[in-house]
Amino acid sequence: MSALQKIEMLLEVKNLKTSFHTRNGIVRAVNDVSFAIAHGETLGIVGESGSGKSVTCYSLMGLVPQPPGRIEGGTAIFAGKTDLLNCSPKELNAIRGRRMAMIFQDPMTSLNPFMRIEDQIVEPLLIHGLASRAEAVRQAVQMLEHVGVPDAAKRIRSYPHEFSGGMRQRVMIAMALITKPDLLIADEPTTALDVTVQAQILELIKRLQAETGMAVIWITHDLGVVAGFCRRVQVMYAGRIVETAPTEKLFANTRHPYTRALQKSIPALQPKGTELYTIPGMPPDLSRPTGGCAFAPRCEIARPECSAKLPELLEVGLQHCSRCPFT
Repeated sequence: MSALQKIEMLLEVKNLKTSFHTRNGIVRAVNDVSFAIAHGETLGIVGESGSGKSVTCYSLMGLVPQPPGRIEGGTAIFAGKTDLLNCSPKELNAIRGRRMAMIFQDPMTSLNPFMRIEDQIVEPLLIHGLASRAEAVRQAVQMLEHVGVPDAAKRIRSYPHEFSGGMRQRVMIAMALITKPDLLIADEPTTALDVTVQAQILELIKRLQAETGMAVIWITHDLGVVAGFCRRVQVMYAGRIVETAPTEKLFANTRHPYTRALQKSIPALQPKGTELYTIPGMPPDLSRPTGGCAFAPRCEIARPECSAKLPELLEVGLQHCSRCPFT
């Protein structure tokens, strides 16, 4: 990567390691993960539950509970100068909620049940001094309208329990977008929404990207959303990146067996009347280190040497890297 490219990168993560120290052992949730994202770019992170997608982003936001969590290595340089993993709480608070925002997966636990929706949405604007109270409320109503909340001017005075699960998810999205951050981390943001509203949210995020140059990290299980929304994709399994490539290349020339298995699991691609494909076996226990490829016990093309040594993430094409040497 050239010096010019490094300057243009909004976030550069190198060798991130996050573990949870439990009674049953050390769970290595994120193990030596590296990636970068530029201004205006959309990076998709896909993988099964427990693959390390969310913990990677929680680590960047300083939201891993410590203890039992612990950032055990790596750097995350934001805007070319601030290491998110090693900066002071004051420095992180100045960035978090203003220049970096996150849409959480579960709106049930992410909204304060004792505060009105209005107070929760305007809080980022007021804390970072971006608007007066009156202007913040006006922007909050406008953002609620953008994410599809009907009668926003009235409903903004409601409490979270007065909203359905889908409406609470829209409120979470409005909270994250209201400061127009440089980097938006979206953790399964449209899971509780129907297809029509999902399309509206994706269009809103695309429009904000075009207007502000916002970068987006999109965590999801939905490969269909990834195909139509993300510029690059990284596939995670057992806390590591197993394949990464521009979206078109990943779908046109999938190299890692795990990525192929994820694609085969898409219901829409199954022939009618046939049994839906599922990946055999179970994800590994991350508290027990594996000497080789973590996917080997579930892999259809595994060889004896796969379990002997951890394969490196090697370039198999232009901007395309895979951790499997046999495909």
